[in-house]
Amino acid sequence: MDEKEKDHKSKEEEKPEKDDVLGRVADLEIPEELPILPLREIVVFPFMIIPLIIARPSSVELINEVVLGNRIIGLFAQKDASVEKPKEKDINNIGSAGLVLKMLKVGDGNLRILVQGLARCRSKSFTQRKPYFKAKVEKISDVFTPSVHMEAMKRSILSSFQEMVEFAPYLPEEAYITAMNIDDPGKLSDFVASNINIDQNDRQNILEIADVEKRLERVNILLGREVELLRLGSKIQSEARSQMDDAQKQYFLRQQLKAIKKELGEEDSAAAEIEDLREKIVQKNLPDEVRARAEEELERLSHINPASAEYSVARTYIDWILILPWQEGSVDELDIDQAGRILDEDHYGLEEVKERILEYLAVRKLKEDMRGPILCFVGPPGTGKTSLGRSIARALGRKFVRMSLGGIHDEAEIRGHRRTYVGALPGRIIQGLREAGTNNPVFMLDEIDKVGKDFRGDPSSALLEVLDPEQNFSFRDNYLDLPFDLSKVMFITTGNILDTVPPPLRDRMETLRLVGYTLDEKVGIAKKFLIPKQLEEHGLSKANLSIATPVLKVIINNYTREAGLRNLERLIARICRKVAIDVIKDKGYKKKVTSDDLDEFLGPRRYYDEVRGKCPMVGMATGLAYTEFGGTITFVEATMMRGKGELTLTGQLGDVMKESAVAALSYLRSNAGSYDIDEEFFSKMDIHIHVPAGAVPKDGPSAGITMATALISLLTERPVRCDLAMTGEITLIGRVLPIGGVREKCLAAVAAGIKKVILPKENVSSVEEISDEIKGRLEFVFVENVDEVFKEVLLPARVSDDGRKKKARREREERVAS
Repeated sequence: MDEKEKDHKSKEEEKPEKDDVLGRVADLEIPEELPILPLREIVVFPFMIIPLIIARPSSVELINEVVLGNRIIGLFAQKDASVEKPKEKDINNIGSAGLVLKMLKVGDGNLRILVQGLARCRSKSFTQRKPYFKAKVEKISDVFTPSVHMEAMKRSILSSFQEMVEFAPYLPEEAYITAMNIDDPGKLSDFVASNINIDQNDRQNILEIADVEKRLERVNILLGREVELLRLGSKIQSEARSQMDDAQKQYFLRQQLKAIKKELGEEDSAAAEIEDLREKIVQKNLPDEVRARAEEELERLSHINPASAEYSVARTYIDWILILPWQEGSVDELDIDQAGRILDEDHYGLEEVKERILEYLAVRKLKEDMRGPILCFVGPPGTGKTSLGRSIARALGRKFVRMSLGGIHDEAEIRGHRRTYVGALPGRIIQGLREAGTNNPVFMLDEIDKVGKDFRGDPSSALLEVLDPEQNFSFRDNYLDLPFDLSKVMFITTGNILDTVPPPLRDRMETLRLVGYTLDEKVGIAKKFLIPKQLEEHGLSKANLSIATPVLKVIINNYTREAGLRNLERLIARICRKVAIDVIKDKGYKKKVTSDDLDEFLGPRRYYDEVRGKCPMVGMATGLAYTEFGGTITFVEATMMRGKGELTLTGQLGDVMKESAVAALSYLRSNAGSYDIDEEFFSKMDIHIHVPAGAVPKDGPSAGITMATALISLLTERPVRCDLAMTGEITLIGRVLPIGGVREKCLAAVAAGIKKVILPKENVSSVEEISDEIKGRLEFVFVENVDEVFKEVLLPARVSDDGRKKKARREREERVAS
């Protein structure tokens, strides 16, 4: 034998054989200090043999040094597998001491090793951190006392493990034989735990249990659950689909899919979505009842197949719960002076409305938990109702939401649809709150007087709960079916008239009337708001265009006839467009509009004083009416012809207005002698009453004295003064009753050139609310009965050779003679 062969033989003798190493595993002594190898998603049990791939530079260096020594290392699992460079706090303090059986170098500097667990151990303190961890450890010995219960537990585990080997394709039959030959119950529990499909946390918990009896109980529970899953999985594969309930089949398939994705390292999107929703529910500030419903729906969602239609319905419902501002509100700006300045900046006049808002702020400052007011702005179009809502929101520092009620016929628009319907959504109240993002916005319900109803329900009835402070603290939308507190919302409704609003709904609102603007108010608004706004929108400056106050008055009187300002703004915009053309041609162009320019800019004059230049006439009287567009004057004409005493009414009159005409005629017939009228006249002559503008519907009782005046003028041939107008309801005994809309009617009278207005005496208080500008331009006459009206409006009968009057006088003489 040469020297080389001796040297080779001696080296082989020095190298430990594998069988010898395995035989000495149980007898190896664990050093007090071990190098620590952090493991990701792997827990090594004592006597468990497992291959590992080593990739971290520090771990590679650790293995290279250990294989040159006693080959014993500490195998400790990380708490979070995603941590690339773990620190002491990231490593569990209980692991296993292990022996490196084999090491193989692979590409990229990585190592492949085969290790076997030796014993449980606990790290007491780290003694080295670089280039790899070292720690002082102590061995943890099994604690157990042989008992009948432990033996029974051992047999139960063996029985379940045998069944698991039969079902699990990844376990060979030799695994059960190996388990049967393990007498030590502690080693048996570790062997079984290392072979069942459980997550890292469960494995770590088993490793940390030193009491063998408790460890057996824990392993038995996990083993039973795994066997049940395998049994059910086998059942899914073996039974026919017709014998399996769809929901159950989907559940087990999802469990299998989940397990497969977990092994492949793929994320389960549905499970991640459920967890994301669960976290949002925890973080969202929800009332107790709402939170309970959300958790209940989430639990139901977790058992629904994501591909089914029901999944999207349940998911949408949870999204609505999470997105609504259940308890999120904005902080009110309670500075009364600042709020007053904001309201004055945005709107000219409207003192009553501004005062009401400041009152609310004052009370809100004294009582923080007061309920929001429910206001109703009533007035003609263009008087600033909608824009006033935005100003109120700005003054309060709240969000603003507008919802138009015009043309709504379906109650579900307010309350929402029940979730049983396809495509169901919450009502527009809840949708508006979602848009606002707070539970106390200024919520404007526009055009409340134009709500309709049909076979789908009455939206006005649904609004009764919304606009009732005693009920809306627990408003239930049909879709959500949960109480939502609307008491903090400031509801503002708008409308042109209140006649079409149901009385119960009208009773729930505080009505504030916005009358039409006077001439001076329109001029002020135009100079302060409209002209600057239109100049900015058309890219012009004040140097390019100016409109003097007298010209504005001409535009208002000759080109508009409205209570609001929309047409005036359109006319100003039209002037701006004309000037813009000249500015494009000449950058330095300046234009000061005069009255003579209006024909060029706006065309010929559109409106004239309706009574100016008219002579007193027989059978025609001037009345005042109130419409949804504001006040207006109306003419009532009466004529007669031979007939049988019939009364004809034309002009598209409503039932109430027709009744007023009949009442006026009945009064005159019953008092014919007092006015020197032949009583036989009514049986031989037909009377026709007509109200011009026949295409426009008209109704209301306030034209009663106007019709009576036209009739008495016709029957007595006495002309009616044309410089005055009248309004009032007439009764069968000649009393004049009060009417509404006095301010709007007086504005219309001034615009039409009327000098005197006759009103019922009971409307004296209404005149006090009219601005001094209007009162200064009108003379008011208050009456209690129609006799006073006739004395004021009828002129003496004319002496004329007019052919019509001669004929009438001749016919009257013939009637008397007969």
